[in-house]
Order: sequence, then structure tokens, then C-alpha cells
Amino acid sequence: MTKILTFTAKGTKTGETALPKEFNQKVNMALLAQAVHVFEERSHVGLRKTQTRAEVNRTTKKIYKQKGTGGARHGSRRANLYVGGGVALGPRPIRRILTLSAKMKSRARNLAYSLKADEKKVVLVSGLSKIEKTKSVVELTNALTKATGAKRFTFVLSESGKDAFKYFRNLKLANAIFWKNANAYDIFDGGLIVIDSEVFAKPASAKASVGKKAVEKKNKTK
Repeated sequence: MTKILTFTAKGTKTGETALPKEFNQKVNMALLAQAVHVFEERSHVGLRKTQTRAEVNRTTKKIYKQKGTGGARHGSRRANLYVGGGVALGPRPIRRILTLSAKMKSRARNLAYSLKADEKKVVLVSGLSKIEKTKSVVELTNALTKATGAKRFTFVLSESGKDAFKYFRNLKLANAIFWKNANAYDIFDGGLIVIDSEVFAKPASAKASVGKKAVEKKNKTK
């Protein structure tokens, strides 16, 4: 069972918390590498391009006559050997669309969390959704840096943190994402992963449903 440090929103250490069992698995580096490659590739626009000699805006006039000069034969200054001419064998716009199945995405994300937890780069913080100032986020990151030595942060917020999301975007070395939107690349390359404790809290409706089922089961046994 993997345990991670727990802090308050003010950066005070309160103890340790065990991660859910889906994060306690053997890391499959091949799958994780594939997921990172796919997400990196999809983040590129893929429109890099150089002009060929047919596309460059330059004269097409032959620079000198073909014979009798003692020099090599040349056409126009659009040729790639001239400064300002076209580029031979340059990059062309190719857009590759790589994909992962939903099951592979989910497992790769859990693997990334597991790997980061083994490296002591995942912490749990309570009260992230209640932060109301960027100054509070700065104070939290300073406290986490002092406690863990981390310099880059990725805050993983619960759905209740929509109002606080804007305060995390103002920091240069910090990124904020919602739990449902996080992918393997965000976690793997995110520095210290700071998870909102509300992510693992069961909704009140779920608790009520569990309690209702328990009562119904008890009545049936009577």
C-alpha cells in the first residue's frame, strides 16, 4: 500500500494517506512510454514547412549563359545552393493522429500516479477548492518546496475547485488541471503532483445510497 504525505492548504503537514488500490500496481514502462509519446505527438500542430525552389519568391532568370564562362552550369538563384534560395529535402506539413484506447489511457494515468508516488512526488492537500487568493497558492508552494524540495507543481483539482482554478494559473512554475482531465503526460511531466483531497472523498449521495442499501439488506434478513 502506497502512502503519500498530507498537507493543509496553508502548507502544514498533517500526516500520511494511503492511495486507492488502483494506484498500487507494477509500473509498465512500455505502456507509459507509449502514452507519453502519443500525448506529446498530439500536442504538436505538425505544420512546419520550408519552401522549395519552386515556391520561393525570387527571379527565375538564368544567372549567366550555359557555356563559355568556365564556371559550373547554373539556373536561377532559386536553387538551394544560393542564400535565399529554396530548401532541398526540408520538413513538410505532416499531421499524424496517434490514439490510445480508453482502457489504455486510464491504466497509463494510474501507472503515472504510481510511479510518481514511488518517487515521493505526490502529495495530498486539503482545502484547495477553498483558496481565494493567488498569494495563498504562493505560500502553499513555498511550504511544499521546503518540505519536499520540489520546484515545479501540478495541482490536480476536484470539480468543486472551479472557482479556485484561476488562482493557480498565475504561477509560472505551476500548472492546474481537473482530476477528470488529467492524463499520463500531465502527471509524468508535472513535477510535484498536488492532489485535492476532495478527489478521493465519496459524494454525500453515494454515502446515502450505501446506507440505504445496508438498511434494505438488513430488513430482508429479518
